[in-house]
Amino acid sequence: MSDRDDFLTWVRTELYEAELALHNGDAAPRRALWSRNEPVSVLGAWRNACGQQEINELFTALGETFSTCTSYEFELMSYDVVGDMAYTAGMEHTSTSVGGEPRTYTLRATQTYRREDGQWRVAHRHGDTVSG
Repeated sequence: MSDRDDFLTWVRTELYEAELALHNGDAAPRRALWSRNEPVSVLGAWRNACGQQEINELFTALGETFSTCTSYEFELMSYDVVGDMAYTAGMEHTSTSVGGEPRTYTLRATQTYRREDGQWRVAHRHGDTVSG
């Protein structure tokens, strides 16, 4: 398999499962896939974070907010791998409870990744809501 094939498999399995777990209230799998090296950042649909401490606080808060995910789909629109860097861009279609209230929404999401010790790790996320 090529680097692109291996990366795409990781996106569709480990990364997908971590996002599904987050939307069911468990932030640990998402945090496990994020880099422990600086810089790390999130420009989020609801909240921003920069650096390890803020990332940890953000993921903890999201895990406490989400529950009972009934549907999560990542519609991958574009991706590439160049050496030890990669990116994805796509639409996240989610139905989950937010603060106990059922919600359905779509986010545009772009993430960048670094290969660290042979494993892909998320370094940056930008997500915003789709309006209209």
